[in-house]
Formats: sequence, C-alpha cells, structure tokens
Amino acid sequence: MVLATGDIVNIDIRAIAERSKQASHAVARLNEAQKNAALDAMADAIEKNSAAILRANADDLTTASTMLANGEITASTFERLKLAPSKLSEMAHSIRSVAALADPVGRILERTQLDDGLIIEKVSCSIGVLAVIFEARPDAVTQIAALAVKSGNAVIMKPGREVEGTATALVETLRCALRQCNIAEDAINLILGREAVQQLLSISDLVDLVIPRGSRQLVEHIQGNTRIPVLGHADGICHVYVDAAADPTMALAIIDDSKTDYPAVCNAAETALIHEGIAREFLPQLATRLEAKKVKLLGCEKTRAILGDVVESVANWHTEYGDLVLAIRVVRNMDEAIDHIHRYGSSHTETIVTNDVNAAARFLNEVDSAGVFHNCSTRFADGYRYGFGAEVGISTSKLHARGPVGLDGLTTYKYVLHGEGHVVGEYRKGARNFKHKRLS
Repeated sequence: MVLATGDIVNIDIRAIAERSKQASHAVARLNEAQKNAALDAMADAIEKNSAAILRANADDLTTASTMLANGEITASTFERLKLAPSKLSEMAHSIRSVAALADPVGRILERTQLDDGLIIEKVSCSIGVLAVIFEARPDAVTQIAALAVKSGNAVIMKPGREVEGTATALVETLRCALRQCNIAEDAINLILGREAVQQLLSISDLVDLVIPRGSRQLVEHIQGNTRIPVLGHADGICHVYVDAAADPTMALAIIDDSKTDYPAVCNAAETALIHEGIAREFLPQLATRLEAKKVKLLGCEKTRAILGDVVESVANWHTEYGDLVLAIRVVRNMDEAIDHIHRYGSSHTETIVTNDVNAAARFLNEVDSAGVFHNCSTRFADGYRYGFGAEVGISTSKLHARGPVGLDGLTTYKYVLHGEGHVVGEYRKGARNFKHKRLS
C-alpha cells in the first residue's frame, strides 16, 4: 500500500477541528452498508500495511527504552507499546467485529402519539466530533477509529509521546482506507504534542466530547482544563471481596486472574477483601499462589498477623498500583467490605466470590460501581468481552455512559416530531387535548 504524505497536520489545531466537524456531518449521513464497507477496508489496510506499522513501532520502542531507563515510563507501559504481527491481526479482527455489530444510529428509542396525526419519536444519532487522548496503547487507535466510524462520528486522536510514530502510521493507514471508500478522511485525525492538547481542549464550539485514556494525572488535568464534556475514569481501583461462603479454590483463581492476567490495565484488581471467618485458612493459600507469580503483597494489621513479614503495610488504600502488587484487608463482614469499596474505590469494577445467593444479591444491589460481578474476574470489565466489539474507554461517571463505552456510548438522541399542521394555540385554548399514548 502506498500512503500519501502530509496527511497529518499539527500546526493549526482549530483548522483540524473544523475539518473534523465537516467530516462528522458527512459520516453521520452514511448508511450501515457504507460504514461497514469502510470498516472492512480499514481492517484490510492494517493487514496490508503491517510491515510499515511494525517499523514505526520498532522506532517507538527504541525511544521508549531510553524513557524507561530514565524512569519516564514504567515497565508495564513499555510492554503495552509492543506490537507484533499477531497483535496487528487482533486489531484488524477487532475492526471487523465492530462492523458486525448493529448500527447504533437511527434507532427509534421511544414513540409517542401526542394527538391524532401528531407523533413524536426519540431517535438515536451521532454525537459529532470526539477528542480521544490516550497513552501508550497502539490498539487504542484502531478501536477508537472503528467505533467512531460505525457510530457516525469524527475523531481527533492525541497519543502519548512514547507511541507517536506507531499512531501516525496507523492513522495514515486508516485515512488511506477511507479515501479508497470515498469517505471524508478527516473523520479520523491525529494531533501530536502537549501544546496541541491545550489548544484542542479550548475548542468547545467544535469538539463535542473528550475521552481520556491514561493515568489519573492525565484524566484530572483534562477534566480541569476544558469546558467540553469529559467521559472517562481517573482510577481503576477494583476489588475482589471473598465472602465467608466462598469456594476457596474459586476465590484463589479469581483473585489470581484479576491481579496477574494483565496487572497494568484499569480492570485489574488492586485490593482483595477477605472475610475474617475464612481468613486464617485462606490467606496462606493466597500468599503461596501469588508469591509464585511474583506478586508483592501489602496488608492490614490482621493480614500481617496471619502471614507475617512476607506482607508489607499498606500506605494508602486509594492506590492504583498497575503492577504485580496486591493490597489485602481482612473485614468483619459484608458491611465493612462494602464500606471499604465505597470509601476507597473508584467506582470501576468490584466482584464478590460467594456461594450464598442472598449475599451475592445484596452485594450486586448495594455496591455503587460501573461493574459489579459475582463469582468472576474483574478482568471481564471490557468492551470486547461485553460483546461491544471494542471500546473507547471505561466511564465511572453516572451520566450518559457508564462502564465500557462502546457504540451506544458514542451516540446521543434527538426528538423528531411529525404533525399535520398542528399548532400549539389550539391546545392552549382547549380546542384540542393531548393523548400522550405510548406506541410500540
């Protein structure tokens, strides 16, 4: 594949936003078949241009290795940067998975007969221009771009410095695919550099939604420096509560998977809460299993009294470690477990391990987080695993979208009213009356 040069311009951020706004109108008009054809072309392009993308990634890894040595990034961040042919195949598959999903735009969500011949419909529609700012995640580029196109939005992406080369190669590849489908290539844009972010966050008249994916510092900075609505989460402090009625073998497997499957991501468990009724027997088994995986254990006084010097004191229950580190607290009962989650958690994902259906029902009902699970790993908190095809991030807010944000989270709605010459004056004077009849 031959890529046109000069696709990505980073000088005038407002000009990019204006082009993105125009492109958003064009993409919003596409029908489902056109959007799916574009997504198929994007997936094909990733596979065909894999060599150039991997070369760009190798250059990023060279730069990132210096950043790692200087302490500018962590080892887990460095690992997330790495691409391989198998990873590119997964990225292409993810794009095709989004194409296979139902079109989220143009669905009639509600329909009401206000009066004879006067019908109002609540219809799903695209949001407009999305700005997605992310760190160290090459696969975020393809996930975000695919979801944006399918939901009829334009997107402006800003990658972290450590992944700029890879992101540039990916975005140029995706824009080339859009051109081949005669679709506005400015539906996918890329900007680079910190100054570009500050400019972008100030363009509230053109950018409709900002989605940050990265550290707490990144998210809080964005939330404090823009008037544009922000969708995201600052922390991923997830908990596993092992109830007195838990199956110990199941609990060990769930904590192990929640912590060690991918410790650097936001849906990895950071704290295990253990009911005191089983703590003395269960904790030594847990320590043995996690020490074999090189997990550093931190604990409360009760935990340290049982496990001894292999456990260090917990400095802060609010900490998202993002590494092979697990904090453990022994709790008296579910009340104390739920109180701990609400006091120290980030409203991301919590799970209870128990065979007591009443205890499970209470936990699921009372815990106020975006994801609340029973007898399964916190790592299931993911758009692909939920069947969304992909996600642009996870939201811990309670408005608009919560949890993994897939296609539905990238749409809003409008009210469409169909009449036959109806005027308000007739109703105000009592000549006509509203029926307000819900229709199927």
